[in-house]
Amino acid sequence: MEDSPGMRGKVLSGAGQPNPTDQPQRQRGKLRPSGGYRALRSFQAATLIYDATYWFCEKFVDPRSRTVDQMVQAARSGRQNIAEGSRAAATSSQTELRLVNVARASLEELLLDFEDFLRHRRLAQWAPDSPEARAVRRVPQVFGGDRIDGSDRSDLVDLTDQERWALYAQWLEHDDPAVRANAVICLIHQANYLLDQQIGALERQFVAGGGYSEQLAAARLAERGRQRRGQSEPDRIPDCPQCGKPMVLRTAKSGRNAGSQFWGCSAYPDCRGACPLDGHTGKNGS
Repeated sequence: MEDSPGMRGKVLSGAGQPNPTDQPQRQRGKLRPSGGYRALRSFQAATLIYDATYWFCEKFVDPRSRTVDQMVQAARSGRQNIAEGSRAAATSSQTELRLVNVARASLEELLLDFEDFLRHRRLAQWAPDSPEARAVRRVPQVFGGDRIDGSDRSDLVDLTDQERWALYAQWLEHDDPAVRANAVICLIHQANYLLDQQIGALERQFVAGGGYSEQLAAARLAERGRQRRGQSEPDRIPDCPQCGKPMVLRTAKSGRNAGSQFWGCSAYPDCRGACPLDGHTGKNGS
């Protein structure tokens, strides 16, 4: 079946235009931002991979084969779980991490499917340092370097889905299935790298700032303190008096203050800054 330029122009994943509901949100008193996934490079790369996989299977894989459904669903899972994880960020760091890891695993499964396609048909797979693979990887740099106004757009984040597709069309619309499959393999490697970086950043944020439940409990205690003192504005979670990082609610396990709650630095044990719940700063204890 031949690809339809008109169909391709529509792009399966949507127009890629900014959506107000997809921007990072703190409105309505949310403790943590959520959404904004359309601006994530990992989501945009996964969208490109999903579209390319759909049209690849439509053109080159027997529609009666289970492989079609498996490849398309793996590509879709890679994209959708990034979006769902971003939305879940408002209430659960662990859910966000789990979903992003699912996206990473789905793209790894898809990578194996494309490698299998080439191997079973005795088609050559590009070496990572081959001229063809380097050309695909260099698309963002070439596009950014060609900007007349000198602006840096090498990350492609401000392009629509159609514009981003057009940059890779010479490979993703090629009549040779080996070229298409190899190009998608290059894109999957790039997306997996971005997801690895994203997962690492989420893990560091969780370690530094705690999870949603910890932040919610801390905010509730701060609100109780405000109500007792009759203040008009809610207290914010304090910063560490020693290193400036956000503090988390902790409970003393020993000593004369055992069982009492206090603010402890999220960087503990590297930093032992602490302060009591009434907000007066201390040094190395409650």
